[in-house]
Amino acid sequence: MNTYISVCGSDCRKCCCFESGECTGCNECKGKVFHVSEGEACAIYNCCVTEHGYSNCLDCEKIPCGIWNKTRDPKFSDEEFEKNIAERIALLREKR
Repeated sequence: MNTYISVCGSDCRKCCCFESGECTGCNECKGKVFHVSEGEACAIYNCCVTEHGYSNCLDCEKIPCGIWNKTRDPKFSDEEFEKNIAERIALLREKR
C-alpha cells in the first residue's frame, strides 16, 4: 500500500502538513500524527493496527465503525462526513 494512503483511507497528499513534511502519515509515525496529543496515537490506528493487527480498515468487518465517528473532523456536516467516509473506503479498495 502506498504510504500516502492512511490506515483509515485518508489521502495524506491533500493535507498541507503532509506536503510540508510536518506529518509523515500514520503508517510512518505509528499513528502519532500532528493533530493528536503528545504521546498518543490516533484512535483508529490504535484499534485497527495496534490491537487487531489490521493493515488498514478494510480488514475489519465493521467498516466504518464507531471509532470513525470519534475521529470525525468537527468541520464536516453530516453529509460531508458521509461523503468523506465513502471516499476513504473507495481509496482503500482501490489500493488493495
